[in-house]
Amino acid sequence: MNLLFAMFLAVDGLAAIGAGIAVLTGAGSGIGEGYLIGKALEGMSRNPEMAGKLRTNMILGAALAETTGIYGLLIAILILFI
Repeated sequence: MNLLFAMFLAVDGLAAIGAGIAVLTGAGSGIGEGYLIGKALEGMSRNPEMAGKLRTNMILGAALAETTGIYGLLIAILILFI
């Protein structure tokens, strides 16, 4: 009976480690969004006529980059609670 309890604890611990790794995707998306916005602002300052198009593409790219962080959080929640 003790061995079975230890196995359940080990599985819970491994699930917590997996969830922590899944949450790390938020760091990558944050770095990517910062780089994206910085480069878009740099492009807008060099060519102000293209600011509208650059802003639209920047917002679309930031939304796509943010979804990776949200998916990582969702996977971490699923790992922990299911």
